[in-house]
Amino acid sequence: MDPLYVVNLVLCIIIVALGYWGSKKSGDSVPLYIGIAFGLFGISHLSILLGLKDTLETPLIIVRLLAYLVVIFALYKVAKK
Repeated sequence: MDPLYVVNLVLCIIIVALGYWGSKKSGDSVPLYIGIAFGLFGISHLSILLGLKDTLETPLIIVRLLAYLVVIFALYKVAKK
């Protein structure tokens, strides 16, 4: 197990939880979008830890791309306010 990916996965889990909590508490959807994006990044880190990096290379690229697009969307929503 690569400690870098373990740390990244743990931090992603924390951000997902905080994003959900922040969205529930504030009623704003932006923290939820950020949590979803980091959830997708977490899936990517988990698959690498499970040794599926080479097998799932194309799907992982798509998952990461979706995560970045969700972050872009969340930042757009903040900037538009």
